[in-house]
Amino acid sequence: METIFPPFDPDDEEGERPRPRRQIPFRMILPNLVTLLALCAGLTAIRMAIEARYGEAIAMIVVAAVLDGIDGRVARMLRSTSRFGAELDSLTDFVNFGVAPAILLYAWALDEVRSLGWIAALVFAICAALRLARFNVAIDNPHKPDWQANFFVGVPAPAGALIVLLPVYLEYLDLPHGRFTAPVVLVYTIAVGLLMVSRLPTWSGKKFGGVSREVVLPLFVFVVVLAAMLFSYPWHVLAVGAIAYLIILPLGWRAWRRHMREDASQVAVAKDPI
Repeated sequence: METIFPPFDPDDEEGERPRPRRQIPFRMILPNLVTLLALCAGLTAIRMAIEARYGEAIAMIVVAAVLDGIDGRVARMLRSTSRFGAELDSLTDFVNFGVAPAILLYAWALDEVRSLGWIAALVFAICAALRLARFNVAIDNPHKPDWQANFFVGVPAPAGALIVLLPVYLEYLDLPHGRFTAPVVLVYTIAVGLLMVSRLPTWSGKKFGGVSREVVLPLFVFVVVLAAMLFSYPWHVLAVGAIAYLIILPLGWRAWRRHMREDASQVAVAKDPI
């Protein structure tokens, strides 16, 4: 029986006999389904922004960020990582954390400065695309020291999307939307975009895997309290989180410099042993 969409393997040579069909385990599909749900959230955020429902749009971007943090861990836990999943994740991140925040900010305030506002939105979206492309290339570098896995180069796209929306959070906290709001947001949007494509080292958190038994219960309590605060006071939590992230950026740079100095001293000792 012929299938409507026959499977295609780019590694197969032309004229080679077709391989027997095999079923794909569900564990291989599950991470991609989570990624597609994140994409649905990002696309819904774009719709909400067009309809001037900015609160719902931000909520969808937050949901997309949470799902983005889950899909990779699910794939590693189920041992179902794949090149297809990595490419799908990058395309989804561009829509969710590049396009959606840019359109939201343009619809919210940047349209007041007309073409300049649209240029700022374009710069942010393009910086997100470049940031993701650089990240994909850096993954293939086998010569990085182990400690560099604890750092990103530049602000990651999900974090950039959440901190670039800080002016919107502040307006929901009764900060007035005045005549100077759009120019300030324009400069801030471009600045966050440049942070994403910069060489600034930022904390990754991917290597923070296990926790000791003593902190398991306090961790549960903290997560529950944080979730309750996010549902009860979403704009306060998002604003404080964005400001805190911006404040700790220099700490990541200092930690990176410390590791670099240690590596340099070890190389110097190896070349000139006492």
